[in-house]
Amino acid sequence: MRKRLIVSAAGAAALLLAVPAAAAPAAPGAPGIGDPYYPTYGNGGYDVSHYDIRLTYQPATDRLEGTTTILATATQDLTRFNLDFALDVSQVLVNGRPAAYAATGEQELEITPAVPLAKGAAATVVVRYAGTPSQESRYGFTAWLRTPDGGIAAGEPESAWWWFPSNDHPADKATFDVSVQVPDGTQAISNGTLVSQTSRLGWTRYNWRQNKPQATYLTTLAVGRFELSTDTTPGGLPVLNAYSKDLGDNAGAARASVQRTGEVVDWLSGWFGPYPFGSAGGYVPNVTTGYALETQGRVFYSPRQFAAGSNTSVVVHELAHQWYGDSVSLERWSDIWLNEGFARYAQWLWSEHENEGTAQEIADYVYALHPAGDAFWNVKPGDPGPDRQFDAAVYDRGALTVQALRNAVGEDAFRRILRDWPTEHRYGNATIAEFQRFAERIAGKPLGDLLNTWLYTAGRPAAAPSPAPSTSPAQAGAVPPAAGAPSAGGGASAAAARPSADGVPEPRSWKQIRATDGVHDHAERHTR
Repeated sequence: MRKRLIVSAAGAAALLLAVPAAAAPAAPGAPGIGDPYYPTYGNGGYDVSHYDIRLTYQPATDRLEGTTTILATATQDLTRFNLDFALDVSQVLVNGRPAAYAATGEQELEITPAVPLAKGAAATVVVRYAGTPSQESRYGFTAWLRTPDGGIAAGEPESAWWWFPSNDHPADKATFDVSVQVPDGTQAISNGTLVSQTSRLGWTRYNWRQNKPQATYLTTLAVGRFELSTDTTPGGLPVLNAYSKDLGDNAGAARASVQRTGEVVDWLSGWFGPYPFGSAGGYVPNVTTGYALETQGRVFYSPRQFAAGSNTSVVVHELAHQWYGDSVSLERWSDIWLNEGFARYAQWLWSEHENEGTAQEIADYVYALHPAGDAFWNVKPGDPGPDRQFDAAVYDRGALTVQALRNAVGEDAFRRILRDWPTEHRYGNATIAEFQRFAERIAGKPLGDLLNTWLYTAGRPAAAPSPAPSTSPAQAGAVPPAAGAPSAGGGASAAAARPSADGVPEPRSWKQIRATDGVHDHAERHTR
């Protein structure tokens, strides 16, 4: 028989205070990590430290079988937790015990362990699964790209669901081991370093390791027949590039661009500080898409990026993300400016480096290109919304913001900001508000009005970002041309021969920069 407990109000308060927090009842983890742009992406209640992914893939049929082991820590008392995943699951173990599981919603795998997990407890989760990734559609699309000789996993903001279960949000980064078995004659490429390769009975297994924290959408897998190129940067960093053997007319331009990876990495290190990962490189598979993606340490490029000829500018963009977006990742997707504004601005810096137009000249041109009333100015790069997350304005107006910052703080402080931000926040996550506080500390003055105008206010700012009258040409972004080279602006006669916007001449680098506008064409990926 239950006895009724009667206590005074003061006694009740004392009892509540005496109950330890750990005595709170266990509950399911949230089905989303809390990002307002993508409410169901990621999950609550745990934090992942490592993924061990073991796959067998048959290119002829697109059949993938896998076992993923996840090392995680509960961040609350958990009766149930979710993973994001799209393929068919055959077994789930939690700490060695069979766990109940169910597929719900678009991509939720609900797991109920035999024994609830206590807050702070380590958990080993094993998921066995199989499926045909190209046949799995979620939210009306698939991020798995089928090729004539295999398949590719590369997409933003999601691609993991089609080949491994995960806590799919950049806020939960982890290290990775990816082991893939494919028929002899086929390669499997992923992030990080190839630690071993073995062949047996007609199959070859490739074992890749990424030992630095990595967001799930930056994890890539490429299976097919590639021509591999290995080298080191001038600074000694290993570089691995790969090209499908059937790129056709785009093969030469792709190589002429991507083979400059080592040169570009060392050049960007002069602006952004030491390269944050143990290897660099990229791959160009035979896909029909037109976008590129900064998959960590091994960039994905579509052949269409090089259909008009070589384009080093897109290589600069994606490699700049290795610092801005990969090493320092956004905390929530509304912070996308921290990725795209700086990667686009790196292209402007490359234009200076190549004497094809200074960053200030490009900023003047972009500002003139979009008159007041242009819908371009309605997009707020600091919070564009999920439907405009990859809008051209996020890139170009985002880069205008960086130029405005450069002019406001001066060249010395600007260079410190570009270099020290990815150093101070290396392998972590950050928000725009944190960047503002950081930049204000370096500059020694408030920057809220400037960033609010360029990032968060709809409408065309009153004037293009321009250097203060006392700013020297070097501080304004001008770089002296190499001996015998044309000036950065191209000279009066060259300027007159080029198209202009509101009287501002088009920089010579503009066509290459504009050709990368679709590098993260979100709509294209979601309507394949």
